[in-house]
Amino acid sequence: MGNPTGFINVERALPEDRDARERLNDWFEVHQKMPETAIRQQASRCMDCGVPFCQSGESRFAPKVAGCPVNNLIPEWNDLVYRGRWREAIERLHRTNNFPEVTGRVCPAPCEGACVLGINSPPVTIKHHEYAIAEKAFDAGWIVAEPPDRRSGKRVAVVGSGPAGLAAAAQLNKAGHFVTVFERSDRIGGLLMYGIPNMKLEKHIVERRVNLLAEEGVVFKPNTAIGEDLSLGQLQQEFDALVLATGATKPRDLAVDGRSLNGVHFAMEFLSKNTKSLLDSDHVDGKYIDAKGKKVVVIGGGDTGTDCVGTALRHGCESVVQLEIMPRPAEHRLATNPWPEWPKTLLVDYGQEEAIAVQGADPRHYQVLTQKIAGDAAGNVTALHTVQVEWLKDSSGRMSPQPLVGKEKIYEADLVLLAMGFVGPETGILKGSALERDERGNFKAQYNEFATNVEGIFACGDARRGQSLVVWAIDEGRRAAREVDKFLVGESFLP
Repeated sequence: MGNPTGFINVERALPEDRDARERLNDWFEVHQKMPETAIRQQASRCMDCGVPFCQSGESRFAPKVAGCPVNNLIPEWNDLVYRGRWREAIERLHRTNNFPEVTGRVCPAPCEGACVLGINSPPVTIKHHEYAIAEKAFDAGWIVAEPPDRRSGKRVAVVGSGPAGLAAAAQLNKAGHFVTVFERSDRIGGLLMYGIPNMKLEKHIVERRVNLLAEEGVVFKPNTAIGEDLSLGQLQQEFDALVLATGATKPRDLAVDGRSLNGVHFAMEFLSKNTKSLLDSDHVDGKYIDAKGKKVVVIGGGDTGTDCVGTALRHGCESVVQLEIMPRPAEHRLATNPWPEWPKTLLVDYGQEEAIAVQGADPRHYQVLTQKIAGDAAGNVTALHTVQVEWLKDSSGRMSPQPLVGKEKIYEADLVLLAMGFVGPETGILKGSALERDERGNFKAQYNEFATNVEGIFACGDARRGQSLVVWAIDEGRRAAREVDKFLVGESFLP
């Protein structure tokens, strides 16, 4: 704690975002940079709180209780930033997090939700410090390939190149194993490449880290779908251990009349095609779902829905509306949502901010249930029929949405995007395999063990736990790597 009064004298501040209207003309990241002196001043707000709740995410209580899932040593590197000891800060940060340049951009910062200062003041800007440390280190040339000194002779296949798969691959490679990562897409990165749009995470950031891993000895095999191009059985014959990190990519569907009309798409189809076309041709090839001039309705109020809003606005849509079935969050913590629980408060993310700038109002409409989708004679979507709902306890005592009589509403729509979350991993990979799934359809394996019912096959990330955060995926990839290392050589010195 270099500045004992920093949390008293310094107010929370973040770098300004680029102008909301101007940034709609490009696909570059929204945030601007902050001067180093200002970052160091913000780091001085980290107080000597005794018990740093910020760094202690706990799987048993997630997501109800906040805290960092990878157990970042946050007070330590905050203090190092304040003192200008940036190189030590990145060394400390890399001890717990393989990809701080990613989490510093896209993590929702559960660490800040558990910041002790946040009990009665705005929390420390932890997420931004993580970003600043990583980028300072890359700019200074401190982050370089570090291949292992020796090789074990053991071969490991990682299926999926999202954050869990990359974290597992990075750790297993450090342990000296020969690691091959299989990815069905044409580019490595999984969710980081095609699930998160460019304005939140520019793709050269992902490629920069992937290139480092390749220099360290990790082999990447894109355009290879396990279950189609190769079977799990073939991988078992060739490798000593397998790690399944395929993500939870099966989207939740909307079972209403009109679902099959032209112009109704899953959000991930919309987002991934957009990014691929952007990277391949700067959208010249036209191989994406274009929202230009269309009335867009996004069903789902989470991060994916927000990404759809921002993407549609960049296409030049006529209008965009975001429908959310849940009630509008409170402006501030309620008594029923005390610290250090994750704060269930209203956030205005980049997509909503841009919609407000263009349309003059927040695009989100709360407590709205879609009852049917209407179309024209040619089979194209024209409107959504909805009703306002009230959340009440049902006969079993659980809260459920109940339609309100007389509160029906029709939204005109040329493009409907379903962003209602995901229901588990796709199961084509399991063709011919005896691998078990849990009651939710995820690959069955215990947290901190990660072994499936098939010897030598491990599962981690969203494929095991269900839809979650990038930082939880990194945590699971790291922990799974340690268990695989033990399986291969009897013990592990991986953190």
